Amino acid sequence: MTRRIPLGRRTATATVMLVLAAIGGLAPVRGPAAHAVPGAPTVPAEHVPAVRAATASVATAAERYGWGTPLPQASDEFDYGSPAAPAKPDPVKWEQAGDEDGCWPGNGRLGGHRCAENSGVVGGVLRQVGETNGDTGWLASRFGQRYGRWEARVRSSETGLEGREVTERYQPLLILWPDSERWPQDGEYDYLENDTPGGDCAQAYLHYPHDENVPVQQEWAATCGTDMTEWHTIAIEWTPDHVRGYVDGQQTYSFSGGADEVRRCIQCAPSMHQTIQLDSTLPDPDTPVRAAVYEVDWVRTYALD
Repeated sequence: MTRRIPLGRRTATATVMLVLAAIGGLAPVRGPAAHAVPGAPTVPAEHVPAVRAATASVATAAERYGWGTPLPQASDEFDYGSPAAPAKPDPVKWEQAGDEDGCWPGNGRLGGHRCAENSGVVGGVLRQVGETNGDTGWLASRFGQRYGRWEARVRSSETGLEGREVTERYQPLLILWPDSERWPQDGEYDYLENDTPGGDCAQAYLHYPHDENVPVQQEWAATCGTDMTEWHTIAIEWTPDHVRGYVDGQQTYSFSGGADEVRRCIQCAPSMHQTIQLDSTLPDPDTPVRAAVYEVDWVRTYALD
């Protein structure tokens, strides 16, 4: 059973800061569907954020750039489950941490775990809960491809007052992770990796495929003025020529090339698949983490035409 534990995010080789005005608003959260999956986790009520009033729908890169029809085997609208009967993420599409063999070790945190019970589909939304002890959720798509486009509608927030006096916090992530499980040799595209839940920037860390005996080789971009407690669409386009990011349908970064004696070009990774993670990375098992919730309304994957 694989663990998919990305390491080292902070030794950037180049940096771009893109300060953009927030775009969008909220779209309605879908109601319960008829085909809830039995045996799903019950998410504690204190971890459920209030549903905000709906406004205009948030723009998507797929609509703006005509990406076509999502691949059904690699996309999920999470249009199942309900508050009364939470559902497991579709096991045909998703591998879930600890679903069959108990919780897995967490990402760099001693004592914290990745557990199936911390991810559930509730009222048409995937919800991952991060607890103060470091236990959290993790999902990985069973579909991989080399090149393509991925987009998700997300929001996140810290919950309750627990852990407010400590500095350790969760990181909401959307990752393209190599099917080979070879890191850093085969790269990693964290097209969303925020330092905190519900911050005011959408950050990305794009890892070059590179030798494992050198410092982390990566690029960083941040789109600020983006209230991540509200719904936003985050997307990545990966082609033989570039890796590009989008927030609410607007392009926010583009990287290409960059090969040198220790790394391949940034777009030169092999086949990747989507993961959805709410991670705590600090190693101290005695320091509580600020409780958090990470929600995904949908994930859509597109082939590269």
